Amino acid sequence: MSLKSKLKIESTGMFAAFVFYAIVGIVCFAVLPIANFPPHIGIIGILSLLTAYGLFKKRVWTIWFAVVLFFSAVTCSVVMLYYYLLQSDIFLGISMIVYLVFSWVFTVYTAAKRKTLES
Repeated sequence: MSLKSKLKIESTGMFAAFVFYAIVGIVCFAVLPIANFPPHIGIIGILSLLTAYGLFKKRVWTIWFAVVLFFSAVTCSVVMLYYYLLQSDIFLGISMIVYLVFSWVFTVYTAAKRKTLES
């Protein structure tokens, strides 16, 4: 049995979105002490875990959390790209570009498949 069948998730795209948001939430909380506890990373972590939970449980409110998280993620990523990519931290810049692209992809996918989310 695969993990997808154990979690009873029918759509591969929704499963990928669930995994993405869960990983982002865990990474945000792992980075939080290293970065001296900035509140925006904590907020993105909380919203990511709530979005992952909503996708897992197929809640209709998940789309709103995904949209709020999208705007927060885009703002945070663009600001970090502006300040750190132009300096010398290329790893942070690449990771922010990847995070930005995946945020766009999974937010658009979640919005397009919002009919599969039940109340």
